[in-house]
Amino acid sequence: MATRRPRPHRDDVRIALAGLIGGLLFWGTGLSTRPATEDFVLWPGRWPLLLPLAVTAGCELLRRTHPRTGLLIGVAALALDTVTQGNLVTVLMFTDLVYAVVLYGPATSARRLLWISGLLTVLGTVVPFAIWRMPEALLIGVIIGVVTFTPGATGWVVRNHRDAAEAAHLRAEQTALLAEIDRTQAVTAERARMARELHDLVANHLSAIAIHSTAALSLDDPDTSKQALGVIRENSVEGLAEMRRLIGILRDSSGDTEPAAAPTLDGLGSLVDQARANGLDVGLDRTHTALPAPVELAAYRIVQESLTNALKHASTGRVTVGLVQREHALDVRVTSPLGGARGDGPRAPGSGAGLVGMRERVALLRGTFEAGPDDGTDGRTWTVRATLPITEGETE
Repeated sequence: MATRRPRPHRDDVRIALAGLIGGLLFWGTGLSTRPATEDFVLWPGRWPLLLPLAVTAGCELLRRTHPRTGLLIGVAALALDTVTQGNLVTVLMFTDLVYAVVLYGPATSARRLLWISGLLTVLGTVVPFAIWRMPEALLIGVIIGVVTFTPGATGWVVRNHRDAAEAAHLRAEQTALLAEIDRTQAVTAERARMARELHDLVANHLSAIAIHSTAALSLDDPDTSKQALGVIRENSVEGLAEMRRLIGILRDSSGDTEPAAAPTLDGLGSLVDQARANGLDVGLDRTHTALPAPVELAAYRIVQESLTNALKHASTGRVTVGLVQREHALDVRVTSPLGGARGDGPRAPGSGAGLVGMRERVALLRGTFEAGPDDGTDGRTWTVRATLPITEGETE
């Protein structure tokens, strides 16, 4: 497939037309930079001025698309202009070609042009003065500097400012992108945290309600139904209170709903008593001292979710909860009977989010987590193990 050649920029077309019209006005009024009698004028007359003018104006069309080609042709046009009476507009357009090469051309070409123009300026100043020993000879270097080095240096300054602006714009875009990524990650992490808290706060109470309501509906015993309804009411009231506290945290309002303090391991006794009231045979064994708040919260939630899962899925038997503090970690272990003594299916439906939440909590503390069936001395059990680092060191 043939590639399309880049078309001249609209501004370049305007510059070329303006230069051509301006040069024709100078030509029409008879203005020139040198008299016809000057020694350097090898091609006197008015008509020879038009050729370098037209060529230089055509080079202006290439100032963005092919700046180096335009400059090379412009050098030839300027050389031709120097052997005529000269047109000031031709010289001005040549200086713009030098400016365009430095601004739009490759950086290597821009630097090379600056060195060459600077060297020509110095040589144009020193050599004529050394030969003729006349102050007027210094004007040759001044003219060379004005025509070549000055527009090149101006283009270099503009180029640096443009590159700096582009770099700043790129950094701003990157900063905005990183900020958006951080915001998205923060929102995702907050959603996950809210999901864990909601599940841990309410799932236990709802599971108890579902199990005891099933018992109340399936057994035709007024005393049993009354006892089940009492447990249902207690769990529904506590679940509603937990939900209100969670809503208060999310709203962060100044109303009468105060956020609840994060639970600690001091509340494990009440948690176990509640599980016993819901029908579980729970044994608690713990040996630990004061722990960091994140570790205590994670351990509490792991025990809470494990008891909820035992209430829903475990068979008849004893559930053991053990917490052992080592030098750099807290080991949490919850074991419950695994079998079909309580029925063929779970006593309350589950979504599997509890295991995900426990795993996420442990991962946030850079600990280890395992959950699955285990063949022990007391028969087949379901065991949840978590190791929560207490210090920055890694656990064994």
